[in-house]
Amino acid sequence: MNLPDTATTPPGADRTFQVDLRGLVDLLSHHLYSSPRVYLRELLQNAVDALTARRGLEPDASADAFGIRLYADGSVVRVEDDGVGLTEADVHTFLATIGRSSKRAERIAEQRGDFIGQFGIGLLSCFLVADEIHVLSRSARTPEARAVEWRGRGDGSYTVRTLPASARPRPGTTVTLTPRADTGEWTRPARVHSLARHFGSLLRHPVTFDDGTGGRSVAVNPEPAPWARTYPTPGARSRALAAYGEEVFGFTPLDTIELDLPAVGLKGIACVLPEAVPAGRRHGHRVHVKGMLLSEQAEEILPEWAFFVRCVVDAESLRPTASRESLYEDDTLAAVREALAERLRAWIARAAASDPDLLGRFLQAHHLAVKSLAVHDDEILRMLLPWLPFETTDGHATLDEFARTHRTVLVTSSVEEFRQVAAIASAAGLGVVNGGYTYDRELVHRLPEIRPEVSVADLDPATLTAHLDPVDRETELAAMAYLALARDALAVFDCDVALRTFQPASAPALLVDSREARHERTRSQLAREQEGGLWGDILGALRQEAPRAQLILNQLNPLVRAAVAIDEPELARTSAEALYGQAAMLSRRPLRPAESSLINRSFLDLLAHALRKDS
Repeated sequence: MNLPDTATTPPGADRTFQVDLRGLVDLLSHHLYSSPRVYLRELLQNAVDALTARRGLEPDASADAFGIRLYADGSVVRVEDDGVGLTEADVHTFLATIGRSSKRAERIAEQRGDFIGQFGIGLLSCFLVADEIHVLSRSARTPEARAVEWRGRGDGSYTVRTLPASARPRPGTTVTLTPRADTGEWTRPARVHSLARHFGSLLRHPVTFDDGTGGRSVAVNPEPAPWARTYPTPGARSRALAAYGEEVFGFTPLDTIELDLPAVGLKGIACVLPEAVPAGRRHGHRVHVKGMLLSEQAEEILPEWAFFVRCVVDAESLRPTASRESLYEDDTLAAVREALAERLRAWIARAAASDPDLLGRFLQAHHLAVKSLAVHDDEILRMLLPWLPFETTDGHATLDEFARTHRTVLVTSSVEEFRQVAAIASAAGLGVVNGGYTYDRELVHRLPEIRPEVSVADLDPATLTAHLDPVDRETELAAMAYLALARDALAVFDCDVALRTFQPASAPALLVDSREARHERTRSQLAREQEGGLWGDILGALRQEAPRAQLILNQLNPLVRAAVAIDEPELARTSAEALYGQAAMLSRRPLRPAESSLINRSFLDLLAHALRKDS
């Protein structure tokens, strides 16, 4: 941006900014537009808007009376339309003033919603591939209007001249670019045709392409959008929409959902992905505005939980951003997002009511997405919660199947807690659900809303230990010395030791320890270390009686029976440490450094003892 010469400007007079056009084009190419390829989209968009304005002048004209013609032969790129055209005054006003758009003119201000572009900078995108833009136009508003030629150059200069009407016999505009040598990637005939198909395949006006070889021009958009066509049967329509989804996205949809929001002029399809996607990963959706492709990565069109579908839609009333590569976040977009979410809910409801096979395949692939939805949607919760799969002590099962066997359902707060207790709880006849995965614990607790006869409670370590059988008095007395040594050896881990009998007999020990208990012990330890300071006072005020872990030894296991009979104190301590380490590893929770050290030390000590005994 250059300032005017102050020597020729009176003090206090208003000054105008002078724009460095090359710098502005560089700014657009690096920060507004994603790629130089957008130049063709901008030219198509201007042509479409010109045709829209022309139809406003001549509403009775036939549907194919006005069109757009593209030409590219490697030396030039030309876009010609039969639109409203420009007068000489329009050219000076709109083409020579950056940021001013003819779509803002008062005479068509009330029609702005009919136009794709409204920002007045689109023509500058042509400087991404060419150093000069040639525009030849004739206005349809004034029958006797002469043709007007405008030439704009990348250095910011331009010329305007009027020509006889014969230079442009019919109203409309022709834009011609002479590509720079370094932009052949975007201006070769085949690439121009490909870009025209990419951006304009759903345009409502006829668009043709000519590569200059003398052959016939080919239609860029030979057919209307698939949802706008008529089909002989509903089945044929479904197959056509699925085929279109496969063509656009590259996968065979599990099902296709038609989307139709008349209030905003939106139509399209949602394609249900046939396979699961990582939780929270959002796919981009293909959004057209008035037929022109706006974005292939429009995440904002659907809510976050709808990551099981990919959409292609065409809308009339959605507002593009200045780059016309994404959607402007406003009340209209929010309403559209909610309405499309409702369409997806309705599809799930229909599948649940009338197509159990489809529902089963859908839940098998996308149960996490449905769980996310069910947490916030009572209707989906009531409809699908009994059919959602969960990890349980009976294996992977639906809550409906699990509740038939277990009227009291216990749920763990973490995956590691479930893995600690699963085998033993199953042998004890307890029904436990793994609540450690995203949404699972919250959803299981809502099961009584659907099955009032079922009660749900968090798994308490005391509940599990209450189902373990005590040993007889004589056995317990015989093991007292060993248990005392074991408690002393494991005191550093705040772990008590008890002797019980439980199934399976192959399990020598069970470590009962919750994440909350470990956190409380860690906080208590920190408070003890910080005694006397402000931080210590704060932690001391929060301190509760730290719950202890429990190592429960299984009297039915032969190894445990041999261990409690050991009469060598050091060997007894080592065996208790080894049993604790093995139980901690089976819990699959992260091991603390002291526990890893204990496991290594006890293994080496037992190995040394065995070698000494053999020698």
